[in-house]
Amino acid sequence: MDNKLYKKKISKRNLALMLIDFLVINFIYIIMVYIHWNFRMDAALLVRLLLRVPYITLFYLLFYTVFKIYKTAWRYAGLYEVITYALSTILGTAAVWVCDYTAMKINRAVIADAPLTRLYFNVLPFSVYLDSTLIIMFLCLIVRLAYRSFYIFKNEQDRRSHVSELKQILIIGAGEAGTGLLRDFQKNSYKFGNPVALVDDDRSKLGMSINGTPVVGTCNDIEAVCKKYNIDEIIFCIPSISDDRRREILDFAVKTGVSVKIAPDISSLDSAADLTYKEMRNVDILDLLSRPEIKLNPDVCKYVTDKTVLVTGGGGSIGSELCRQIARYSPETIVIFDIYENNAYELKNSLDLKYFGKPKVEIRIGSVREYARLKEVFEEFHPSSVFHAAAHKHVPLMEDSPYEAIKNNVLGTYNTALCANEYGVDNFVLLSTDKAVNPTNVMGATKRCCELIIQHFSKISTHTKFAAVRFGNVLGSNGSVIPLFKEQLKKGGPLTVTHPDITRYFMTIPEAAQLVVQAGGLAKGGEIFVLDMGEPVKIVTLAEKLIRLSGFEPYVDIDIQFTGLRPGEKLYEELILPSEKEGMHKTDNHKIFITSPTDFDDDVLLAHINSIPEMKPEEARQFLKELVPNFNEKK
Repeated sequence: MDNKLYKKKISKRNLALMLIDFLVINFIYIIMVYIHWNFRMDAALLVRLLLRVPYITLFYLLFYTVFKIYKTAWRYAGLYEVITYALSTILGTAAVWVCDYTAMKINRAVIADAPLTRLYFNVLPFSVYLDSTLIIMFLCLIVRLAYRSFYIFKNEQDRRSHVSELKQILIIGAGEAGTGLLRDFQKNSYKFGNPVALVDDDRSKLGMSINGTPVVGTCNDIEAVCKKYNIDEIIFCIPSISDDRRREILDFAVKTGVSVKIAPDISSLDSAADLTYKEMRNVDILDLLSRPEIKLNPDVCKYVTDKTVLVTGGGGSIGSELCRQIARYSPETIVIFDIYENNAYELKNSLDLKYFGKPKVEIRIGSVREYARLKEVFEEFHPSSVFHAAAHKHVPLMEDSPYEAIKNNVLGTYNTALCANEYGVDNFVLLSTDKAVNPTNVMGATKRCCELIIQHFSKISTHTKFAAVRFGNVLGSNGSVIPLFKEQLKKGGPLTVTHPDITRYFMTIPEAAQLVVQAGGLAKGGEIFVLDMGEPVKIVTLAEKLIRLSGFEPYVDIDIQFTGLRPGEKLYEELILPSEKEGMHKTDNHKIFITSPTDFDDDVLLAHINSIPEMKPEEARQFLKELVPNFNEKK
């Protein structure tokens, strides 16, 4: 019913515009001829002009219809719509001239009788066509834009009369993106807030006004502008800016204590002018980190296309993102192997909803500790690629349960790699960690054992390419520091940091997953891939920025307490072993490095692995020290 009413309303509007066009166009032609003939108009000339009305009307309205002039929402029209209207008017004039010229030739040949000469057509002077076209454009555009002008004027009046009731907004960036956002505020009658000021690093724009909003300073003046204009919200809208300057400006904005939003990636839009307020997102901690998010080459990942892929631990935070990244490259089947069914079930539902069953997503419940169960899954699906994400990864918990860490991480990796080798898998990628480098905790030592297992199988396998990916802390993953800080913030603090000088390398969950998938495409066998993660981040700095993002002041509104290093925790992490540095080299992607393999005794490794089922729990730490000589356990 509403749709019918809407169509009826549009139809009435179009009929009104057609009637106005009909009157304006034909009236202008008659007036311009009248002026050209020195304000003389006899009955014969008027008859000839009236005879032209049908095809003049036909041609102009035809071109207006073809160019969808009557479907244009003139309330939101821009330069494109004006140019389209001008072009359709020019083509209408050209068609009228062609028709006049054709009629003139026909009349000269056909009409010879004197009584009919009053119907004689002739081409009008060129100036009449030109002047008529320009005046038609001008008058018809005025009619179309009159409502828009009235609407804008009304909105501006309402804005000024209710300015104290609106959220006061500062927009960072007076370029195309910022201008597009201002137009969106205007279109929506400023219901999202009042853009009271703009700041921009381009000093030539200072003092200018865009859509009624003044450019009042540079980005270094954010704090002063916020105080002067009582800003309630800041929106960052500068797409073309260096990463360092972007983070610096965001730091300025966050330190004001005002809510900060940021525009989405402009490359995902048709134009920066398409920005809308609803697309703005809250500034995330990633935006404030000391390095840009790393973009990886998607073409390397196409080796999974139309293949069956197995992801162990596929229901975890990193494993589930790994499945999402793999799904982008259209594999035939994704097999999620996990011991915990709820997360796997939710992941399958989300993938099926997004990809409509292509790829097919299968779930198999089981533990990587059980070789027989793994063999059943490999026998059922015969995967071409395996991503081994199943692991115990919580450092403090594994300090209390070292034998469980060995069974799940070391034995689980060996069982999975053994099945992959037996069933002729093409690619096997292990998810490792920077904690495996000079480990000081049980979890890191078990992961170093896993890397040795991968290098062992790379030596003996005749088909499967085994590789490992080593990266730092993953932002937002289960057990990482960010969710802990956010939970502490909800409770009003304090935020707990183990040491004021502790640092960590960070990456996002999508980055980690992309790196793992890409490593499978780059692997030749036996490599440990390491990501250039930039500079490490101080955890206390991370905590301070998160507090400011929440609108509080560190140590004033929310305190930060230092609790002391936990068992097995290092002040800083390393990405490579000293013995790996010499042979380390870049891949085609300059952000990904490959370390050289280290020498170890394969027989010793296998003997230890075979002893795991019969091992006594109290022997776990000694087991790790024998396999990982540089395991420097810290109490």
